[in-house]
Amino acid sequence: MASQSLIKKLEDTIENFSDFPIPGIQFKDISPIFLEPKLYEEVIEDLVRFSKGKIDAVCGIESRGYLFGIAIAVALEVPFILIRKKGKLPPPVISEKYDLEYGTAEIETREGQIKPGQRILIHDDLLATGGTTEAAAKLVQKQGAKVSQFSFLIALKELKGEQKLQRFDAELYHILEY
Repeated sequence: MASQSLIKKLEDTIENFSDFPIPGIQFKDISPIFLEPKLYEEVIEDLVRFSKGKIDAVCGIESRGYLFGIAIAVALEVPFILIRKKGKLPPPVISEKYDLEYGTAEIETREGQIKPGQRILIHDDLLATGGTTEAAAKLVQKQGAKVSQFSFLIALKELKGEQKLQRFDAELYHILEY
């Protein structure tokens, strides 16, 4: 669990925008974290503690999942695997469709980059309805690997994304919850 000090710093740093990108959505802008290198470093240290010794690779979900996911993978000395929006990766790819809280989409990963039997951490900045993360977990499973962990900077508890991920029998961690 994150320290109260880290939680407070993040709460003071993350900005909230009502009705963005569409009416009814409360957008959490994490970009101010990147203006404070020491705070960013604290976030990475906290996320690394959760996964140390428990994973073989990190999958980051486009695009904000890359912001922390790559640093987690580097700190743990494990591979980082991109999960991207449809049409952004060269073939061969494996894809999965999913619902967003405000639409539908499709994500892909390069076939063969996730190895059978690997223990995978799926990282994204925010857990909302869980649709994107669930699709990412299905991509991992399609390649014979195991989703061992999910990590997020923020979880929006009211949207119940954690419930959608329970079927993967993986540890779940978030620093902040709203």
